[in-house]
Amino acid sequence: MHPIPRAPLLLGLAGVIPFVWGTLTLLSPTAADFGVSVLGPRFIGPYVQLFYGAVILAFMSGVLWGFATKAEDGRATICYVLSVIPALWAFVMTGNGPTSASLNLMIGFVGLLLIDFSFWNWGLAPQWWISLRLMLTAIVVVCLGLTAYL
Repeated sequence: MHPIPRAPLLLGLAGVIPFVWGTLTLLSPTAADFGVSVLGPRFIGPYVQLFYGAVILAFMSGVLWGFATKAEDGRATICYVLSVIPALWAFVMTGNGPTSASLNLMIGFVGLLLIDFSFWNWGLAPQWWISLRLMLTAIVVVCLGLTAYL
């Protein structure tokens, strides 16, 4: 595993804050009350996680599209197809209530990790990419899992 550069590491960790915050507000009534009073009800519990999760899967489709531009020949087509799957998954699979949406986002993030691994393995992503994605995906999946089962 290669060390993750500071900027991607810090930005990646900042990017999981809404997932961690959403879980915290599910576990702590005090945090939930604070969140509602300061941020509004849309920014606590599953609401923040599910909306933000769909946004992040769409964002990651764009990142993958960028990696796909480095592919050549038949692999390029495969990479472009793979790159749109996370966004389409989020669009189609997150509208059936918080438990179902949380589970579907978990599946989406694990699927994204598999695509990340493929792009990394094909040399299209930076060497440190999979280290970052493993860490961030683990945090996100744990948070969404707690949301789904609480």
